[in-house]
Amino acid sequence: MTLLTRRNLILLGGATVAAGAAVAAANSGLVDRLAGFEELPPTPVFAVDGVAIRGTDPVAYFREGRPVHGDAAFEAEWNGARWRFANGGNRDEFLAAPDRFAPRYGGFCAWAVAARGELYSIQPRNWSIVDDRLYLNFNDDIQRRWEADIPGFIAEADRRWPEIIAGAA
Repeated sequence: MTLLTRRNLILLGGATVAAGAAVAAANSGLVDRLAGFEELPPTPVFAVDGVAIRGTDPVAYFREGRPVHGDAAFEAEWNGARWRFANGGNRDEFLAAPDRFAPRYGGFCAWAVAARGELYSIQPRNWSIVDDRLYLNFNDDIQRRWEADIPGFIAEADRRWPEIIAGAA
């Protein structure tokens, strides 16, 4: 037996309004924007205030197997952005072979390049190295999506990247 009370009606009405708002927000893309997952303008490198990949040392992913925050004392300019490193050795190694250490797709979210053909921000803790190349992603959820089909996403991102970056010119 279901008992309808004023409280139940109020709760039911509130749930209906909340559900409707959630659907409308999802359909409008508001959820993505609120979560910080929004398309960025085309540039060669993902940089916040001119600093590439949120100031994380790209060489450290290869040498230490983890993201390490770089130090402004060990900074270098490359491809239109300032790159930071944990030490001078990492900086020098990067400058000797930047294409080896720089993340693919300019350090933008690899999944978004592949799945949406768009540029999205990243979190340095969401990363993978595949065939000696660094890939970064937006968050844990997107990283799991990426890991579901890494070869397929890489193939699609490689196909889309030239067209996306052409918009930066």
